[in-house]
Amino acid sequence: MDRKPIEIFIDADACPVKDETYKVAQRYGLKTWVVSNAFIQIPQSPLVARVIVDAGPDVADDWIAKHVAPGDVTVTNDIPLAERVLQAGGHALTPSGKPFTENSIGAAIAQRALMEQLRSTGDIMGGPKPFDRNDRSRYLQALDEIIQKERRKRALQRG
Repeated sequence: MDRKPIEIFIDADACPVKDETYKVAQRYGLKTWVVSNAFIQIPQSPLVARVIVDAGPDVADDWIAKHVAPGDVTVTNDIPLAERVLQAGGHALTPSGKPFTENSIGAAIAQRALMEQLRSTGDIMGGPKPFDRNDRSRYLQALDEIIQKERRKRALQRG
Protein backbone atom coordinates (compact mmCIF):
# COMPACT_ATOMS: atom_id res chain seq x y z
CA MET A 1 0.00 0.00 0.00
CA ASP A 2 1.95 3.02 -1.23
CA ARG A 3 0.64 6.44 -0.26
CA LYS A 4 0.89 9.65 -2.21
CA PRO A 5 3.90 11.78 -1.24
CA ILE A 6 3.67 14.20 1.68
CA GLU A 7 2.42 17.62 0.60
CA ILE A 8 2.52 20.96 2.40
CA PHE A 9 -0.39 23.41 2.39
CA ILE A 10 0.18 27.03 3.39
CA ASP A 11 -2.79 29.10 4.55
CA ALA A 12 -0.91 31.94 2.93
CA ASP A 13 -2.73 35.27 3.23
CA ALA A 14 -0.99 36.27 6.48
CA CYS A 15 1.70 33.61 6.73
CA PRO A 16 5.13 35.00 7.72
CA VAL A 17 7.06 31.76 7.03
CA LYS A 18 6.38 31.07 3.36
CA ASP A 19 10.04 31.39 2.34
CA GLU A 20 11.16 29.07 5.15
CA THR A 21 8.53 26.54 4.11
CA TYR A 22 9.72 26.60 0.49
CA LYS A 23 13.29 25.89 1.60
CA VAL A 24 12.35 22.94 3.81
CA ALA A 25 9.98 21.54 1.17
CA GLN A 26 12.70 21.84 -1.49
CA ARG A 27 15.16 19.96 0.73
CA TYR A 28 12.73 17.04 0.99
CA GLY A 29 11.30 17.32 -2.54
CA LEU A 30 7.78 18.03 -1.28
CA LYS A 31 4.99 19.72 -3.24
CA THR A 32 3.84 22.95 -1.57
CA TRP A 33 0.43 24.52 -2.16
CA VAL A 34 0.23 28.27 -1.45
CA VAL A 35 -3.48 28.96 -0.92
CA SER A 36 -4.75 32.54 -0.68
CA ASN A 37 -7.54 34.80 -1.87
CA ALA A 38 -5.09 37.24 -3.49
CA PHE A 39 -2.05 36.95 -5.74
CA ILE A 40 1.09 35.99 -3.82
CA GLN A 41 4.51 35.75 -5.44
CA ILE A 42 5.93 32.21 -5.32
CA PRO A 43 9.25 30.73 -6.41
CA GLN A 44 9.56 29.35 -9.93
CA SER A 45 9.54 25.67 -9.07
CA PRO A 46 7.53 22.65 -10.15
CA LEU A 47 7.26 21.85 -6.44
CA VAL A 48 5.40 25.09 -5.56
CA ALA A 49 1.86 25.80 -6.76
CA ARG A 50 -0.25 28.90 -6.24
CA VAL A 51 -3.97 28.51 -5.62
CA ILE A 52 -6.05 31.69 -5.61
CA VAL A 53 -9.53 31.14 -4.20
CA ASP A 54 -12.50 33.49 -4.18
CA ALA A 55 -12.62 36.08 -1.42
CA GLY A 56 -14.81 35.21 1.51
CA PRO A 57 -14.69 33.67 4.93
CA ASP A 58 -13.16 30.21 5.05
CA VAL A 59 -12.83 29.79 1.25
CA ALA A 60 -9.08 29.10 1.47
CA ASP A 61 -9.69 26.89 4.51
CA ASP A 62 -12.32 24.90 2.63
CA TRP A 63 -9.93 24.35 -0.30
CA ILE A 64 -7.17 23.13 2.00
CA ALA A 65 -9.52 20.89 4.01
CA LYS A 66 -10.81 19.34 0.78
CA HIS A 67 -7.30 18.53 -0.52
CA VAL A 68 -5.31 17.63 2.59
CA ALA A 69 -4.63 13.91 3.02
CA PRO A 70 -3.27 11.80 5.88
CA GLY A 71 0.33 12.75 6.60
CA ASP A 72 0.20 16.11 4.81
CA VAL A 73 1.29 19.26 6.67
CA THR A 74 -0.73 22.48 6.87
CA VAL A 75 0.78 25.76 8.06
CA THR A 76 -1.93 27.92 9.64
CA ASN A 77 -2.90 30.01 12.64
CA ASP A 78 -6.55 29.20 11.99
CA ILE A 79 -7.75 26.88 14.77
CA PRO A 80 -10.92 25.61 13.03
CA LEU A 81 -8.84 24.79 9.93
CA ALA A 82 -6.26 23.02 12.12
CA GLU A 83 -9.07 20.91 13.59
CA ARG A 84 -10.27 19.93 10.09
CA VAL A 85 -6.70 19.04 9.04
CA LEU A 86 -6.27 16.82 12.11
CA GLN A 87 -9.62 15.14 11.40
CA ALA A 88 -8.34 14.35 7.89
CA GLY A 89 -5.22 12.73 9.37
CA GLY A 90 -2.88 15.60 8.54
CA HIS A 91 -0.47 17.64 10.65
CA ALA A 92 -1.22 21.28 11.53
CA LEU A 93 1.51 23.71 12.53
CA THR A 94 1.43 27.42 13.40
CA PRO A 95 3.98 29.78 11.82
CA SER A 96 5.53 30.17 15.29
CA GLY A 97 6.24 26.43 15.41
CA LYS A 98 3.44 25.25 17.68
CA PRO A 99 1.90 22.01 16.43
CA PHE A 100 -1.79 21.41 16.87
CA THR A 101 -2.44 17.85 18.03
CA GLU A 102 -5.43 15.68 18.86
CA ASN A 103 -4.64 16.38 22.52
CA SER A 104 -4.31 20.18 22.17
CA ILE A 105 -6.96 21.14 19.63
CA GLY A 106 -9.89 21.04 22.09
CA ALA A 107 -8.17 23.46 24.46
CA ALA A 108 -7.20 25.72 21.53
CA ILE A 109 -10.84 25.87 20.36
CA ALA A 110 -12.04 26.65 23.89
CA GLN A 111 -9.40 29.37 24.34
CA ARG A 112 -10.31 30.88 20.98
CA ALA A 113 -13.98 31.08 22.01
CA LEU A 114 -13.05 32.64 25.35
CA MET A 115 -10.79 35.23 23.71
CA GLU A 116 -13.52 36.14 21.19
CA GLN A 117 -15.93 36.64 24.10
CA LEU A 118 -13.45 38.82 26.01
CA ARG A 119 -12.67 40.91 22.92
CA SER A 120 -16.38 41.41 22.22
CA THR A 121 -16.90 42.82 25.72
CA GLY A 122 -13.88 45.12 25.38
CA ASP A 123 -11.96 43.38 28.16
CA ILE A 124 -9.05 42.59 25.83
CA MET A 125 -7.59 44.92 23.25
CA GLY A 126 -4.84 44.21 20.76
CA GLY A 127 -3.59 40.98 19.32
CA PRO A 128 -0.76 38.49 19.65
CA LYS A 129 2.83 39.46 20.30
CA PRO A 130 4.87 40.40 17.23
CA PHE A 131 6.39 37.55 15.24
CA ASP A 132 10.13 37.32 15.86
CA ARG A 133 13.34 35.47 15.01
CA ASN A 134 12.75 32.86 17.75
CA ASP A 135 9.31 32.04 16.32
CA ARG A 136 10.90 31.53 12.89
CA SER A 137 13.55 29.22 14.35
CA ARG A 138 10.96 27.18 16.29
CA TYR A 139 8.88 26.88 13.12
CA LEU A 140 11.78 25.57 11.04
CA GLN A 141 12.65 22.98 13.69
CA ALA A 142 9.03 21.88 14.16
CA LEU A 143 8.38 21.57 10.40
CA ASP A 144 11.53 19.50 9.94
CA GLU A 145 10.55 17.25 12.87
CA ILE A 146 7.03 16.67 11.52
CA ILE A 147 8.35 15.75 8.07
CA GLN A 148 11.02 13.43 9.49
CA LYS A 149 8.47 11.72 11.76
CA GLU A 150 6.01 11.23 8.90
CA ARG A 151 8.75 9.86 6.62
CA ARG A 152 9.85 7.36 9.31
CA LYS A 153 6.23 6.31 9.87
CA ARG A 154 5.77 5.70 6.15
CA ALA A 155 9.03 3.77 5.89
CA LEU A 156 7.91 1.48 8.73
CA GLN A 157 4.54 0.93 7.06
CA ARG A 158 6.26 -0.09 3.83
CA GLY A 159 8.27 -2.58 5.82
